[in-house]
Amino acid sequence: MTLRIQRSVEPELAVFNLTGRIQGEQVPELLALLRAESSAYGIVLDLEQVKLVDRDAVLFLALSEALGAELRNCSAYIRKWIDQEKIARENGSEDPTELAR
Repeated sequence: MTLRIQRSVEPELAVFNLTGRIQGEQVPELLALLRAESSAYGIVLDLEQVKLVDRDAVLFLALSEALGAELRNCSAYIRKWIDQEKIARENGSEDPTELAR
């Protein structure tokens, strides 16, 4: 399963519809796409069709959100993982599974 990226525009928003699996190896490409966008547009990452992610992808999504991107249609498991990573970073832990103990 690969990652497919489709860009569309809504009023004042650049929307990236992501489909498939997001892995760390795709993060540089995603970062380049986001950096290439005009600052006049807000960024939306639509994750409705994302089925799998790895930790690097989750860290990318957390960073994107922290920098102002909207994560649209984010599945519950991805949202939970992002939140765990944020809490782990705030607490200085590198391993979010430590929080579950």
